[in-house]
Amino acid sequence: MVYCIADNILSPLGATTAENYEALRAGRSALTSYASYSGRSEDDYVASRFSDEQREKLMVNGLTWFESLCYHSVTEAMSHCAIDVASPRTLLVVSTTKANIDYLSASDYATLQPAESAKRIASLLGITTPPLVVCNACISGVAALVTAQRLLDCGSYDTAIVVGCDVISHFVVSGFQSLKAMSPEACRPFDIERIGLNLGEAAATMVLGQRAKVEGQRSKVEGWQIVRGGIRNDAYHISSPSPKGEGCASAIRYVTEGVDLQTLSALNAHGTATMYNDQMESVAIAAAGLSDVPMNSLKGYYGHTLGASGLLETIVTMHSLTRGQSVALHSVAQGELLATRGFSEIGVSGRINISAKPVNVSKQSFVKIISGFGGCNAAIRLDASSEVKEVKEDSNCNYSIAHSVRITPQGATIDGKQIDIDAEADSMLTALYKRYVGSYPKFYKMDRLSQLGFVASELLLNQEHPRLQQCADRAVVLFNHSSSVWVDREYAKSITVGDDYFPSPSLFVYTLPNIVCGEIAVRNGYHAETSFYIMPNKDKDMMHQVLASTFLDETIQSILAGWIDFEDDQYFEAELKLIKR
Repeated sequence: MVYCIADNILSPLGATTAENYEALRAGRSALTSYASYSGRSEDDYVASRFSDEQREKLMVNGLTWFESLCYHSVTEAMSHCAIDVASPRTLLVVSTTKANIDYLSASDYATLQPAESAKRIASLLGITTPPLVVCNACISGVAALVTAQRLLDCGSYDTAIVVGCDVISHFVVSGFQSLKAMSPEACRPFDIERIGLNLGEAAATMVLGQRAKVEGQRSKVEGWQIVRGGIRNDAYHISSPSPKGEGCASAIRYVTEGVDLQTLSALNAHGTATMYNDQMESVAIAAAGLSDVPMNSLKGYYGHTLGASGLLETIVTMHSLTRGQSVALHSVAQGELLATRGFSEIGVSGRINISAKPVNVSKQSFVKIISGFGGCNAAIRLDASSEVKEVKEDSNCNYSIAHSVRITPQGATIDGKQIDIDAEADSMLTALYKRYVGSYPKFYKMDRLSQLGFVASELLLNQEHPRLQQCADRAVVLFNHSSSVWVDREYAKSITVGDDYFPSPSLFVYTLPNIVCGEIAVRNGYHAETSFYIMPNKDKDMMHQVLASTFLDETIQSILAGWIDFEDDQYFEAELKLIKR
């Protein structure tokens, strides 16, 4: 079983977990009003941002703002344990949505891409293994914990350092404003008067290890164990949650399978304070049988911290349920679930147990849930009781390759055989679509990365007889190096301040690389896991480790997996495989 050895939260409310926890107990919020990047008063926004003084103190010479926050958070967490960071058995997992996106126009942006940025952070920390970046929209933080847990359970590593971070940028603020998702005042999760979300910047770190590998480590959070984590897709829409909340409910059911729900002390929700997400979550919570479990949202304190959110909120919940005391010594009889700041009157239809005041709890087990664009949902269950039973996952992580497809500017192959392409009048991807697909007009609305993934997946799945659709046991797990750089640049053109300033909501959604997974899931009705990883290079050993560990989720029987990268029309590559347990 995987244990939380140490942690840190670095936010505008404090540089340590303890400082953050005390600020929250005192009811403090970091949300403040800021002038717009566009210069238009109607674009002013509310967010949680570090002050200029804090920023000056935290900047590390030679690193970007994003990298500096990651470095400080990991360093603080590591000061509470004695892990050998140079060991080949230690892995760094970075959770982020846009990393250094404000440097997009810089001539050296290639060196600031998420995978290269993670390499720089790892090097400065003394970590020798290649880092892994989880870029799975808003669920990235929880998805990173799930990935790390699996890799440890598979025996690939002894220790995983998981850090989540995102920073406030013109790029991200304008994007959420284009979606009409931001509130001009402090957000109000699950409240009848909620009108949107606030953004926030923060970094959060959790150091994880197997029990046998961390004997002798002493930490305030030593007793917390990650019991089970799961990721599920709605297969409904890439930017709108399913009204029935099937994906979220499915993830909750998976992590609570076989558990007496009365033993859960709390549920920490995503609770963005947007109309549709809060409504969806409430329906999913009720459908999964957790209506009576005390729940909260922390967005009223921090805003939505994107890639840091899942980690930060999990850490806060761990400490609040044990009041920061030693779990191992059981020195307290009660913990507390912090109040949902901004909540006053219920404004969702699903029955939930939410409070505007702190709630005393005596049990030490909770579930964290989170949802994001691309139809993705994640849940994770942690337990600090001495009586927790280890969940026995299917240890058979072997798989075989059923079919494969490869597409580059030089041509395309299916199961190693070259196929014909007539690209005289069209781009290669359009020509492939017209000849081999031709019945899904949404193709023309997709960005290039999604078009590449869509066409490659269609060529691959057409080899399957019968073609599997509307299933809950097929995952989509993809990797690349350049994230969503092509559409990032296209979106950036729409936010050049001036007469042409017109942020494109359709382009902004595709600036999340995991959207390609969502497109494939929606097209085929795949309701299992969808995950996207960014790597310094095409590391087949690491890809194999991730894919093999994904099969620890015993409900997954097959995975549409592989490498998919699109930098421009001269350089792109898709190498997808259909693998089966």
